[in-house]
Amino acid sequence: MRFYETVPSHDLTYSDVFLVPSRSAVSSRLDVSLAPGDGTGATLPLVSANMNSVTGPRLAATLARRGGLGVLPQDMPLQDLDAAIRWVKAQSVRFDTPFSFGADDTVQMALNQVPPSNGQGLIVRDSRGDYLGCVVASRLATAPPEGRLVDLLHDNLAALDADDVDDGRKAFDLMVAADLDFVPVLHHGAVIGTLSRTSALRSTLYEPAVDARGCLTVAAAIGISGDVAAKAKALAGAGVDVLVIDTAHGHQEGMLRAIRIVADLGLNLPLVAGNVVTAGAVADLVDAGATILKVGVGPGAMCTTRMMTAVGRPQFSAVLETAAAARAAGAHVWADGGVRYPRDVALALAAGASSVMIGSWFAGTIEAPGILKTDAAGSLYKESWGMASTKAVRDRFERLDAYELARKTLFAEGISSSKIYLDPLRPSVEDLLDMITSGVRSSFSYAGATTLPEFQERALVGIQSAAGYEEGKALPVSW
Repeated sequence: MRFYETVPSHDLTYSDVFLVPSRSAVSSRLDVSLAPGDGTGATLPLVSANMNSVTGPRLAATLARRGGLGVLPQDMPLQDLDAAIRWVKAQSVRFDTPFSFGADDTVQMALNQVPPSNGQGLIVRDSRGDYLGCVVASRLATAPPEGRLVDLLHDNLAALDADDVDDGRKAFDLMVAADLDFVPVLHHGAVIGTLSRTSALRSTLYEPAVDARGCLTVAAAIGISGDVAAKAKALAGAGVDVLVIDTAHGHQEGMLRAIRIVADLGLNLPLVAGNVVTAGAVADLVDAGATILKVGVGPGAMCTTRMMTAVGRPQFSAVLETAAAARAAGAHVWADGGVRYPRDVALALAAGASSVMIGSWFAGTIEAPGILKTDAAGSLYKESWGMASTKAVRDRFERLDAYELARKTLFAEGISSSKIYLDPLRPSVEDLLDMITSGVRSSFSYAGATTLPEFQERALVGIQSAAGYEEGKALPVSW
């Protein structure tokens, strides 16, 4: 990357910069590879943040199926993390993970997880767990909330046999021929997944992130306190593919000690550590054994660190400096926080990040943890919160006695509750992946690059005023 006809005199955010088009021989954005090449096995440079309101097992599996990486949060009890990792590993690589309900579960119970959107659906099972049928999600919009799901099965949909759909194109054609938008996929009479026309199409465009056994990849986070070695070994034993050592201030002795402990275990896993924002921090953490650095202090939508403490750094400059230092040391960086549009993801990659972590943007999706709620206007949302907020601290230390818990929460930072609305046109994290990767692929083609290293070499970045940034936004209404 180089700056176009300018030299910055101060630190820059993503909004301060733009990409300049270059001469290009790339004829189609589908000719572009977005693989990060950072040793994680991901084929997309997108990582979901290790936040309780963002990454759970379902989102991690969905993200890996399309090539990204989900990081399960450290606040989950160790036994729950173990179970979550194993659950992700057990999910189908080819087919979507079903939303499953019991026959006597109500329509409202289903609506708490699945919006009445096209291309969505749910599986209904009896008390023994045997498959009874499925319900397209749009049917939920006209059914009484207290109605039983089993009563909606009289117009039961056809199913696909897994042996008949050996590729996504064939599945898509079969669904079009049968005029179906959503189907369960069976193997020897048992449901092993579901498909929509769109997910069948996606399977022909995305390459899943899988481990050596062909299972979906997943990452998990641990903190720097307690028995770090025991936690790391337990997660490795469960099959985790990437370990993330996470704390708000990554450039501290406690972090360096934790990295050395885990590195000395010889687990042969990528070791992510952070958060940091300087070249000096990169050097210290890589020297301790980190292979990927998590970069960002204060840019996240749920974070109040900068306003509370004045600590942090504008994210584009933080990524630019740390990525250069990591590259020289044979390591990589993940840009963590501050992305609100696909352009921001492209700029983070241009600055040198191998992947970009996304938090709140993914929190408002079907696959994110938590239940769907409806506001007074009828719009669907999920709750999100910062990991240093009072809510997060209470959840993390709920086993402490009242006095110690009060001490911990007295100085909590961050937003404890925020409504993250589902986009009616993009309710799934996969819809967001389509939008983000479409924009980033086009960014590559504008730069004349077909791979991430080429993009980082060829990207031209200009500096703009606030008016320049506003000029680039589409107008919501006619003038």
